[in-house]
Amino acid sequence: MTATSFCRWTARVTGLPFLAIALACANAVGAGGDGDRIHWKQLTDSQLKLDGKPPLTWNIYAPEKSHKKSNLVLVLLGHRYLAIDFKAKRVYQVLPSDLQAQGKDFESGDLFREDRLVPSDAWTVRDVGPAELVKFTLKDYGREVELFLRHTPDLRAFY
Repeated sequence: MTATSFCRWTARVTGLPFLAIALACANAVGAGGDGDRIHWKQLTDSQLKLDGKPPLTWNIYAPEKSHKKSNLVLVLLGHRYLAIDFKAKRVYQVLPSDLQAQGKDFESGDLFREDRLVPSDAWTVRDVGPAELVKFTLKDYGREVELFLRHTPDLRAFY
């Protein structure tokens, strides 16, 4: 084996694992494109009222804890979905085609787009002990919406 062929052989042997690692990293980055997807989990211990009475059909969803977006909720109100950012005090119309059902939960992309803004006013966001109370008026319905979003218990003291 000559020095030239030895250098070529060394380059091939060390280059193949490097190439395999580079391809694996590229695939991991490409598969990580779901980072902007939000997985909405159903909140079973929350309440929704429309003008002081519960509507016939309603549900409340919140992003998984891994998204760290505690100020966002997705609300089913009759046959209408609304995305609510109660920190920014904005309501967005959500088309059912924007949501992909996964059992009782949903997955979606970015639902908070300015072109789907629903007019609202008279916002009140208060901490009422074990829950967060969010009140606002939808101008297109002319109705007051009340959300009671239960706080997740802080169990760090038990560790």
